[in-house]
Amino acid sequence: MKYVGMHSLIQRNNRLSVLMLLGFPAILLGAVWLFMATINYFSNTSGYDERGYSQNFLDTDTVNTSFMSVMPWVVGIVAIWFAIAYFSNTSMIRHAVKAEPLMRRDNPRVYNIVENLTMACGMPMPQINIVDDRQLNAFASGIDDKTYTVTVTTGLLDCLDDDELAGVIGHELTHIRNKDTRLLITSIVFVGIISTAMTLIVRLLWNHFLWGGNRRSSSDGKNNGLSFAVVMLVALVCAAIAYFFTLLTRFAISRKREFMADAGGAELCGNPLALASALRKISGDPGLKNVGREDIAQMYIVHPQALSGDSISGFFSRIFSTHPSTEERIRLLEQY
Repeated sequence: MKYVGMHSLIQRNNRLSVLMLLGFPAILLGAVWLFMATINYFSNTSGYDERGYSQNFLDTDTVNTSFMSVMPWVVGIVAIWFAIAYFSNTSMIRHAVKAEPLMRRDNPRVYNIVENLTMACGMPMPQINIVDDRQLNAFASGIDDKTYTVTVTTGLLDCLDDDELAGVIGHELTHIRNKDTRLLITSIVFVGIISTAMTLIVRLLWNHFLWGGNRRSSSDGKNNGLSFAVVMLVALVCAAIAYFFTLLTRFAISRKREFMADAGGAELCGNPLALASALRKISGDPGLKNVGREDIAQMYIVHPQALSGDSISGFFSRIFSTHPSTEERIRLLEQY
């Protein structure tokens, strides 16, 4: 078995992923500038046309000056928020899935498989966690050698034989070797920041309509400038645009790297057909029964909602999927 050009593909995907992640701050700051520019445009009038409509204009100098004064605050708040979420992700994930550390004495079979594979590829031994769940699942997480973790379910251990389990663990170890977990967690944190901002805007807008919708802001019976509701609507549109593009970026990172992890896992365990067989079994009952969080589900070896590639087809199905279709992954593995 030989994966021709695998390392060049890894390098190319790493470059693309870095460019994608650099786009997150640009998207966020772009949304802030768009919000300020929109408010400025509708606030500035240069008179009325012959039909009585106000003629608005954009004062870019004022927008840029205001943006430069606001940008350090935006960057600072996001940086602090990002740091807290980034460095506490391991404990949050373990708590969310109710995972417990696994030692050699607890399950020598699993521990030995992980140890042998890490020795074969010359990487440090990651933490092994186990979740008491009948569904079939495995995922890798962590941002450095101290936090890298491979998590498996009891259902997965019961259903797979040793060769299949080695293929799945090899897949997850490849995610760690390629720094996929660090990149995915980074993108998840950024999307979470924008998602939270959107939620806050929606709540403020809703409260305004409920409690402040009848207020007027002028002395002559007409609105003097933009109302709070209009401002919040503009903010919501800008945040929604930013959120849309960050979702596309995050999903593209995940899809590209699942193929690479399959290739690396098959090469590491030496049996691509075993990994294909494991994926086929996992696709019958994937996920975690008591965990309904989409951000964690994106790390699963098979996403629960990415199983039926034929039932939901087309461009939008592919672009919004965090994983490539399981059928396509199995087909590629069975070619070798």
